[in-house]
Amino acid sequence: MKNQDLHTKDQQYYLPTFKRIPLTFIKGAGAKLWDVENKEYTDLLAGIAVNNVGHCHPKVVKAIQEQAAELMHISNFFVSPAQVGLSELLVKISGLDRVFITNSGAESVEGAIKIARRYAHSKGKGGKIISMENSFHGRTLATIATGQPKYQEGFGPMPSGFVQVPFNDLAAIQKEIDQDVAAIILEPIQGEGGIIPADPKYLKSLRALCDEHDVVLIFDEIQSGIGRTGQWFAKDIYGVQPDIMTLAKGLGGGMPIGAFLCNEKISNSIQFGDHGTTFGGNPMAASAALATLKVIMDENLRQAAQEKGDWLKAKLNGLKNKFPIIQEVRGEGLMLGIVLDIPALGIMQKLLKAGFITNATAGNVLRLVPPLNIEKEALENFLNAFELVLIQQENEIHAKS
Repeated sequence: MKNQDLHTKDQQYYLPTFKRIPLTFIKGAGAKLWDVENKEYTDLLAGIAVNNVGHCHPKVVKAIQEQAAELMHISNFFVSPAQVGLSELLVKISGLDRVFITNSGAESVEGAIKIARRYAHSKGKGGKIISMENSFHGRTLATIATGQPKYQEGFGPMPSGFVQVPFNDLAAIQKEIDQDVAAIILEPIQGEGGIIPADPKYLKSLRALCDEHDVVLIFDEIQSGIGRTGQWFAKDIYGVQPDIMTLAKGLGGGMPIGAFLCNEKISNSIQFGDHGTTFGGNPMAASAALATLKVIMDENLRQAAQEKGDWLKAKLNGLKNKFPIIQEVRGEGLMLGIVLDIPALGIMQKLLKAGFITNATAGNVLRLVPPLNIEKEALENFLNAFELVLIQQENEIHAKS
């Protein structure tokens, strides 16, 4: 079977929501993937920051296999050892007090908005949510209401009670703060928006502003969490604790799972029946997540992400000095964005042809979010291939001029 055969069949049956690349992957191990034609690729996208411990990590696979053989699902009328263990560990590493386990990032954000509004209403306040321009929090109606206008087109009317302000602009938030505001939601490092970190002073001032006005501060760490930045969460880099934090992506090592956590202040406003889920926190997904977190701890992958990220960033800045096409390299740990002076799609496609999976986001940003345990040799091979692609791109530009 060929890649194109399956791509054609997919186009026949699947809702046309994805502009798919005509590749069919059938096997993965660590930072490697193999397609149906047995071509090998180095994965620097990791399922969009999902496979933080690599593809099919043996300990995660074993946890899933063993749990699947015993118990896959029960309702949340009951508990399982895996769910209790995961909840305890998430509270411990986050410094927050309560956790709710979901199935995805969008569900986590929806839940965060709900409990933030519940808290605000308990204090006699309104339910308005302030989000940031250039943000991304999911694809449900409420989460696209917090995000970029392009994701809202054709899906109106948008849910009410949402307003956007520029990112890293404290004055813009101060103008919006009143009794109607329930919460402020932001990514400490904007992911889909082009790997844009928050300014440290901005986040600290935002925390103080929320305390002053009793506004709930929500951090979306769906992409930046679970060791990706060299810390458990990007908030730990900034030393700023939110009231609510959302998680997903890297949490399950490839299994669909999400979570949101909150402090005791927020949880005290929650009553029985205020929120729920059928599948969230099921034993199999919880077992995968617990195994993933333990792998990150046992294999020192936070430190690895920091060290390899610093090294890779320095190397990329070296290429920036050689190639004017690179305008900036930004991000933390192994969450990096290479800002180009041309659309990133063409560079991404050239790298893919050379066997390296990257991602073009925000138009001109090449996004790198590889597994935290990617081998340094694989990163060196990527750098060599990237330099050749840059040379090729420069030659094409000169040929046209």
